[in-house]
Parts: sequence; C-alpha cells; structure tokens
Amino acid sequence: MKNKITAVSLCFALMFAVLFNGCAKPNAAQTTKTVHCTISISCNAVIGNKQLNPAKADFIPSDGRILVQTETECAAGETVYDVLRCACESHACSDNCRFCQNGGIQMEAAYTPAYGTYYVEGIHNLYEKDCGGRSGWLYTVNGETASKGCSETIVQDGDVIEWVYTTDWNM
Repeated sequence: MKNKITAVSLCFALMFAVLFNGCAKPNAAQTTKTVHCTISISCNAVIGNKQLNPAKADFIPSDGRILVQTETECAAGETVYDVLRCACESHACSDNCRFCQNGGIQMEAAYTPAYGTYYVEGIHNLYEKDCGGRSGWLYTVNGETASKGCSETIVQDGDVIEWVYTTDWNM
C-alpha cells in the first residue's frame, strides 16, 4: 500500500512540474549555434572612373576598400544581408573617414516584395548608378556570384562574403 501511495505521489508531482514549469527547455545560450565568416566591401572600380558622380568623390576610400576583410561571428541561420548590416553598424571604413566615425558605415537597403528579399541600394553613400547606368552593388560568397537575394542566402561556417561596387554589372 505504501508503494502505491509513493507511486501516485510521484505521478502527481511529475504532472505538477510539467504543467507549471513546462518541459525542460534548454536556454537560448545552449541552443544558439554560431558560424564564423569573413566580409569585405570594396569599390575599386570607382577609382579614376570618369563617370563617377562628382558629389560622391569624398566617399571613396583612397585604396577602394571600404571594409577590409573582417572576421565576424553570427548566429546560425543568418543571411548575407544580416552580416552586412551588422558589419556596417559596428565598423568604420578602412580610411576611418569623418562619415563613419560616429555611426559605422552607412548602408541603405529596401525590401522588395516581388522578389522577397532586400536590395542593397547604397553602401558608404555610394549608390546604384552613381558611376554610370550599369553600376551598383553585387556580392559573392566564396568567390561565386550570388544566384539569389542577399536576405535569402544563409551564411555557412567559413564563408567568405565580398560586396563589390561594379560599374558594368559584372564582378
């Protein structure tokens, strides 16, 4: 009889614990996997290009590198867009110019519902068509030109992300 009372008590205690505490869930720190990648941002094609909008000349770093290759860490499942946004918010350009010192590298993007992704319009105040009709920002991952939008491309551990300003829509 004593064993039955103990068994029933244990069952009620277990039900009580599950109902009021939930099933044992690991905390976020235990479940968040991180990945490491590198990111760089360059606009070498603009240096010396006669089509460059003269108002943009002050934004071009002397060596064309807005952000030198920088190692970063992000949560598993983050996208190329997430990594770019974070890198721009937390770094100044390679020239440490007056435009970046107080707020990181300027970056502007717009969500395009028709494509279901973000489109990067400008980085470091350099926008699409500032250097001719076929100029703008493109990115590669591990040397491969992207086949989908930057907010659709999931970053994998070890990825090398390069954002490049092009003047002819080619890398």
